[in-house]
Amino acid sequence: MSVTTNGDDGLTRGGPTKAAVIRPRIPGNRFDQRDEQASLEEATGLAAAISLDVTLSESLPVNRVRPGTFVGSGAVERLKGAFEDLGITVAIFDCKLSPVQQRNLERGLNVKVIDRTGLILEIFGARARTHEGRLQVELASLSYQRSRLVRSWTHLERQRGGFGFLGGPGESQLEIDRRLIGDRVGRLKRELEEVRRTRDLQRKGRKRADLPVVALVGYTNAGKSTLFNRLTASEVFAKDLLFATLDPTMRAVRLPSGRNIVLSDTVGFIADLPTDLVAAFRATLEEVIEADAIVHVRDVAHPDSEAQRQDVEAVLSDIGLQERVIGGELIEALNKIDLIDEVARQRLLGASPSAASVRVPISALTGEGIGDLLRAIDTALGADEQAVELDVPQSDGALLAWLYRHGRVLERHDGEGTTHLRVLLDAAARARLDARRQGTSS
Repeated sequence: MSVTTNGDDGLTRGGPTKAAVIRPRIPGNRFDQRDEQASLEEATGLAAAISLDVTLSESLPVNRVRPGTFVGSGAVERLKGAFEDLGITVAIFDCKLSPVQQRNLERGLNVKVIDRTGLILEIFGARARTHEGRLQVELASLSYQRSRLVRSWTHLERQRGGFGFLGGPGESQLEIDRRLIGDRVGRLKRELEEVRRTRDLQRKGRKRADLPVVALVGYTNAGKSTLFNRLTASEVFAKDLLFATLDPTMRAVRLPSGRNIVLSDTVGFIADLPTDLVAAFRATLEEVIEADAIVHVRDVAHPDSEAQRQDVEAVLSDIGLQERVIGGELIEALNKIDLIDEVARQRLLGASPSAASVRVPISALTGEGIGDLLRAIDTALGADEQAVELDVPQSDGALLAWLYRHGRVLERHDGEGTTHLRVLLDAAARARLDARRQGTSS
């Protein structure tokens, strides 16, 4: 059992809320095969992300899950005493609690209890900045709350009369609240559908401009925003903090070949990501689904780097990208190599590759390997490129400009009135070139 206490230093009346982080460990649970201390630190980091003062953190062995309280009665009594001694008023259980378990733990411990899903929703609610982000967080929160109304009300026996459109006579408060939440969920889904349509139009506009989209994905705190800033010379908020980035950001980047792309920084993934969040953020995740290339940013200095890779790939598969994961279409950016020694580096590079067919060691902080990553992206985007040779009349300046804009000119020889080009074009550009030349010849 791992226990950490921080004491009362620096706390004053009206200061941060004192909280405990309890991470139950269940034999045979895949999530519990990870490094124990690293997992506890992640849970503590989640609590700290909403400014809770984590006064006690504990990894708690659980032989079997109790349907009423998840943990045993002895553990409940012991924790209650510790909470009273330390003045703790909030307990974070780093697991999924049923509504009944959450209610019974609150009664037994005499503190507010939040499970892993509720905590992540709290963080997302605090971090959402854009209108779209707030809509998505509210939708996920309402879906979560709707399943827990049973634990929230002590007055559910009260009945009320009402008009037909508000619910018939005798409708209980619980039914009213469920219906109100259902109505709000419906409105949010309609608004998010508008967001989805707007994003779809924007994507079509980028395709018309032949701007490929490259999405950065990865476990939370893997360094995506730091890498995004390095590649785009931007100042997106990047901090050693879980879920530092919530709202997606896009910037233009020029690759070594001269090709322009749109780089997208997305929300970080995490183990046991609530399904409600995955569903609610589908409008944002569509940017990943529709991306021309996906860069999976990994924190290779983290003790659970391999397990985090599996978590990210599981979410990608959940949103419909299983074939791209299995087919080796991801680029793995092995980030934070500045934090590991040479022996660990060689072991990492010599290890059998995962689903990704391309692995590039980098440090987003120092800039090491960034050139190699850009070239890897260039190569991935040009996977379906073919060299085309053609003669273009020098009087057709529009076609010459089009070829430079949509392809990569490998050779050019100017003759008398004609320019001979050898240019790399992808499948879409080749089809457009054929249509353009056929239109001219007819």
